[in-house]
Amino acid sequence: MSRHGFDVQGKTVVVAGLGISGRSMAKILKDHGATVIGVDEKQKDADLHSFDEIDWSGVDLVCTSPVFNPRTPFIVEAGKRGIEVISEVELAWRMRVDNARTGRPAPWIGITGTNGKTSTTEMTSEMLRACGYDAPAVGNIGKAVSQAALDPSHDVLCVELSSFQLHFTYSLELACAAITNIAADHLDWHGGMENYAADKAKVYDNASGVIAYNAQDKRVTTLAQTARTAEGCEHIGFTLGEPQSGQIGIKDGWIVDMSGLTGGEVGEEYAVAPIREFKYLAEPDGTIYPHLLADALTALILVLGIGADLNTALNALKEFEPGGHRIQKVAELKQGEAPSIRFIDDSKATNAHAARASLSSFPDGSVVWIAGGLAKGATFEDLVAQERGKIKAAVVIGVDQQPMIDALRVSAPDLPFTLIDPSGNETVMQRTVDAAGALAQPGDVVLLAPACASMDQFKSYADRGDQFAKQAQRWVEAHAKA
Repeated sequence: MSRHGFDVQGKTVVVAGLGISGRSMAKILKDHGATVIGVDEKQKDADLHSFDEIDWSGVDLVCTSPVFNPRTPFIVEAGKRGIEVISEVELAWRMRVDNARTGRPAPWIGITGTNGKTSTTEMTSEMLRACGYDAPAVGNIGKAVSQAALDPSHDVLCVELSSFQLHFTYSLELACAAITNIAADHLDWHGGMENYAADKAKVYDNASGVIAYNAQDKRVTTLAQTARTAEGCEHIGFTLGEPQSGQIGIKDGWIVDMSGLTGGEVGEEYAVAPIREFKYLAEPDGTIYPHLLADALTALILVLGIGADLNTALNALKEFEPGGHRIQKVAELKQGEAPSIRFIDDSKATNAHAARASLSSFPDGSVVWIAGGLAKGATFEDLVAQERGKIKAAVVIGVDQQPMIDALRVSAPDLPFTLIDPSGNETVMQRTVDAAGALAQPGDVVLLAPACASMDQFKSYADRGDQFAKQAQRWVEAHAKA
């Protein structure tokens, strides 16, 4: 029996999907005396290989993988029978144990949003670790949250939360929570934008310390204003503009706090640190990556909300290097006194919102943009129209290239672009980099920010980024000798 009264001893639990989270849930449930029925159509060691084989008469609970949307037949069937369906996050929260040092459960910091979740979670974890906390980044990154929640050594859990996980999560009471932004994504899973936003908003429910919200995102701001937080919880906005009272933002090249979180009173300006000191938030020429700066402000709010030391946290943030495939320079061609050609991997930009943030980071007319992939039903006319000034030329990859072609022809009819033959996955990135390199001149950036998922031609966005880095390095070596 867990400390919080959630007893699975003798219960029969269906675990739907046996990926990392599913296997973690199955092990925990078995260790606590439950009978587990693992169902996975592709895993040979699953107890059942079809949801049609479930004998519902003895089932007490369903723990589901995020891949299954609320309209999936077995989830609908469980609902009809009054059987609760929960996420791994909900199971972890109910089963969490006391911290070995405090005798109380470790507080959770939860981060969600369409983009920026991973970077923000990693920054939060890095700063807290520097401050002496055992504070791993878990959830969609790191180890499974259900595994982390049962480890008494952790002082704080920094949890990246997807909208899929939050949908089947009901009882979270986070210490600190953030929504980085909300843009159209996964709407087919949720059944529309309102449902998607409502699931994201769950991260704020009953939060006790601080909630951070994107003050430049009207939808997120509204969700924060209407959030059902615990009494005394502070609502602090972050902005890349000048902050208003109750916000942290940017003024004259400095991070400036007007929330009272770093010192002084609410509404009183407190200069925190100059942006130039955060070396991985910008290029050497001073070009700021707006989305990484926004992630840094979010993370700073969260760690200060949990009680971390400001100066120690800032020093860690100044040295923080974003994880792979997030606006990462992977190759550079330097020849004489001419400006270099840089190859930037932002393979993690898997939707239009993320690609827009990436493109906006660079000077006008400097980007040879590698775009396309698995569009997931998305369209890109608005993206191309808004960032047309940044793009010098485009190289379109993917099996389904038509959505990107349509966007380029409608929103940038004068823009040169090259189509990469989708046949031959093993050579697609080599051909792509060769095509992009041929379009690039000194001072340009070859940017992989596809605005699409990767699974049509690659194993993952990481595989796509790794292949890009390898081919970019090959191209630079070849042309450095020329």
